[in-house]
Amino acid sequence: MTHELLKLSTATGRWSGVGPYYAMFPREFAFDVVEQYSETGQYILDPFAGRATSIYAAAALQRYGYGIEINPVGWLYGRVKLDPAPKDRVLSRNNKLGEIANNILKDELTTLPEFFFSCYTEEVLRYLVAARKVLSWRRSPTDATIMAIILVHLHGKRETSFSNQMRQGKAMHPDYSIRWWQERNMLPPDINPVEFMEKRIDWRYAKGMPKLENSKVIFGDSTLKLREIIKMVLSGETQPFNLLFTSPPYYGITNYYYDQWLRLWMLGGNDRPTWTGEKWKGKFESKEDYHSLLSIIFQKCAEVMANDAIVYVRTDARPFTLETTKKVLARIFPNKSMEMLARPFEKETQTALYGDKAVKPGEVDIIMYPYCFGNEKESIG
Repeated sequence: MTHELLKLSTATGRWSGVGPYYAMFPREFAFDVVEQYSETGQYILDPFAGRATSIYAAAALQRYGYGIEINPVGWLYGRVKLDPAPKDRVLSRNNKLGEIANNILKDELTTLPEFFFSCYTEEVLRYLVAARKVLSWRRSPTDATIMAIILVHLHGKRETSFSNQMRQGKAMHPDYSIRWWQERNMLPPDINPVEFMEKRIDWRYAKGMPKLENSKVIFGDSTLKLREIIKMVLSGETQPFNLLFTSPPYYGITNYYYDQWLRLWMLGGNDRPTWTGEKWKGKFESKEDYHSLLSIIFQKCAEVMANDAIVYVRTDARPFTLETTKKVLARIFPNKSMEMLARPFEKETQTALYGDKAVKPGEVDIIMYPYCFGNEKESIG
């Protein structure tokens, strides 16, 4: 059943893949976990939602999912695939962007760094600047949908994106990119951005829109936004959650803001990669802060979980991240048993692709059951 849902010949499968993102849940894995560790009509929580694959799986499998994501790129992907705008409105907005792009003054482009003129043609850059200026992606479902599709194709292979040759999951540093293109005499692809987008919109909607249960992903800091969910449960607005299914950021691995700098520029951010000084938005290089984050989040999650809830956490197999996660979970959920499943990497990791050649021990799934679960539990995979 699960794999049938994820085929590109279905609306559910076609919309499930919205958004390249670093270190995202494999879709099949998310659907398998939701299907095995929860029941139809139950509630699922993910406080580190990323592009909301877990929440999408919950909604597609007739559960109710609530996610929280601090990075606007991941949040936008999740928000759109859970509730895309009607196709005719998205196509109309795309045509309007083309008209606005024709009126973008050249002076508005010359303030951009050299990178942008090596990455995009002037026609494409006008379209992107127009979209960046006028799309109200936080409030308008139509603008959110077209912006999410723009972000998907903002950079990647020359044949399938707006950009000169780049990786799709992570934006490389502009100076490195310029040197790489110059060494190979590579120019940005000469495409009509309105027609390019129209084809991508047609493909995304070709099988219709997914039929999903009412689920949502909230934009913001989980240490704060979980308070809203606690109030919702206490007021009876929503039921206690039956499954906590998440994967916290791993200690010292990557900076999701730096890696997504070009898509963040598209959403109104800086035109060069920058290190944010905001808490919980860095690379988690402080062991104390990492322990604090997990403690805060899982403690708040515990306040909204049903007594017989299952906890499913995917984490890094490296000693500090794994042991910290285990200790925090054991302390916060003392009335649950703990099982661990090793998930060694079967292929080259994303960090290896970006130059980090250190041996990676893989990942570990930590599953916690209420003791009354007894011998009924089974392990996937």
